[in-house]
Amino acid sequence: MIEALKSDEIVRKVGGRFKLTALIQRRMLEIMEGARPLVERREHMTDLEVVIEEILQDKIAIDFESSGIEPAEPPTE
Repeated sequence: MIEALKSDEIVRKVGGRFKLTALIQRRMLEIMEGARPLVERREHMTDLEVVIEEILQDKIAIDFESSGIEPAEPPTE
């Protein structure tokens, strides 16, 4: 699961490494404070793995409007 962090797919999905880190940190805190995972937690799955899976399944994303973070510009081809 952590292999997903080595791929640029998850970085592009969120809009950059900084934004990915911020999203992971915020969601990890929510889960540690008792929030329910938005994906099925398999046996021996860590909180970090749950968060990564939530991002990959588009269950969570950055709320750019309320966060004050600028959305990523689409790549030019």
